[in-house]
Amino acid sequence: MNAPDQTPLVQMPAMVAPESFLDADAAVSRLEALYAQATRFLFEKFTGTLKNGRPAAPVRAFYPEVRITTTSHAKADSRLSFGHVAVPGTYTATITRPDLFRNYLAKQLRLLIEKHGVPVIVGPSDTPIPVRFAVASNPSVAVPQEGVLDFPLRDVFDVPDLATTNDDIVNGTAGLNPDGSGHLAPFTAQRVDYSLARLSHYTATDPHHFQNHVLFTNYQFYVDEFEAYARQVLADSTSGYTAFVGPGNTEITAPDGVMPTMTKMPQMPTYHLKRRGGAGITLVNIGVGPSNAKTATDHIAVLRPHAWLMVGHCAGLRNSQSLGDFVLAHAYLREDHVLDADLPIWVPIPALAEVQIALQEAVAEVTQLDGFELKRIMRTGTVATIDNRNWELRDQSGPVQRLSQSRAVALDMESATIAANGFRFRVPYGPLLCVSDKPLHGELKLPGMATEFYRTQVSRHLLIGVRAMERIREMPLERIHSRKLRSFEETAFL
Repeated sequence: MNAPDQTPLVQMPAMVAPESFLDADAAVSRLEALYAQATRFLFEKFTGTLKNGRPAAPVRAFYPEVRITTTSHAKADSRLSFGHVAVPGTYTATITRPDLFRNYLAKQLRLLIEKHGVPVIVGPSDTPIPVRFAVASNPSVAVPQEGVLDFPLRDVFDVPDLATTNDDIVNGTAGLNPDGSGHLAPFTAQRVDYSLARLSHYTATDPHHFQNHVLFTNYQFYVDEFEAYARQVLADSTSGYTAFVGPGNTEITAPDGVMPTMTKMPQMPTYHLKRRGGAGITLVNIGVGPSNAKTATDHIAVLRPHAWLMVGHCAGLRNSQSLGDFVLAHAYLREDHVLDADLPIWVPIPALAEVQIALQEAVAEVTQLDGFELKRIMRTGTVATIDNRNWELRDQSGPVQRLSQSRAVALDMESATIAANGFRFRVPYGPLLCVSDKPLHGELKLPGMATEFYRTQVSRHLLIGVRAMERIREMPLERIHSRKLRSFEETAFL
């Protein structure tokens, strides 16, 4: 005789039947309602547990999901790189923070409904919401560390499961879902929640402040210039910029607003020059090194920005270059190694014409040089990215040979990583670097020289990055989101 089942019942919110929608906005509203119901349930149970002790049964709530089924082989308009599925079938995506992603979700669902002529189905998924993510947005609640409570938290609530929080979808290695459905979005809800939490930690700003156009830099000097520029445009009522946000979520809306400095700065201080609809510019000081570059882009990618650019410093490799010259990358020698497991080095990283043109036009505008004269201060060529900052102190024969064979014109530690992760995550990318030293030619970055260099070059380099982003902002989405970044069987969501 079998022993009776001793498994306790699981406490869950009232189950809701899936519902079909032909209106994208209504579908997103339903996603918001389901997510709010689930997280409110977890919040109430969690705070009750902290107050009253362990509940009688485990607690669980689920992410909402969106599902679409197509049966026709009719080809959708393929000029757009997103908004349609490749072959008939059922496709699903778990959704988190629909309030944060409302505009994004509405656009993706609207395109699917229009192009395939079928409704989208919204309902609860079978993927539990980790309690840490459910209560993370409430500053009044602190999740206790393991050992503080008299019982393991994961005996009662679901916690993040890194075994299922991965990049298999964007890496092209994910199989079908257990129910046989394909993937509708590039990231699962757990993966998005994980990155949203890390973003808050690394940048000390909330994800909702991030804008659709992201600049990366590797020097604090650029932050100072960005703040100065922000104050300048906030003084101009016609600029379209509405606010400036810094670490600690400090926000100013006037040019003379006070921006207090945090006592302890985050690892990657981030600043947001906001514009209506998220059309502003975010600047992230990622610091030095490919690992930092990967970390930043890994997490920002879930916000689905329209473009990210690198404005940083590099070593010039040609004797004809001068300190302060610009380098526009059109190819990459990848020796950063941080993406070897995700994107093999044999994968070419293409130059994106739309970004390249925007950067070149921005350089011409700011420097007042054009055509053949522009070549005096800017070279377009291969940028090498290396993981050893002091490569000069070792045997140089190997690195120098590779630099020569690849026709590299500059060397840095971040550009190829940012470009490769842009390629991997389908985010348009492009680095514009500024030559700060020439180690192969005896021009090392010495203190006095560096001070003068920063004084004269940083301001216009930052302005070039801003101008390039403003050009990209004016492009239609179907133009900037190039089909070059999409593979054979892509997710319908951008």
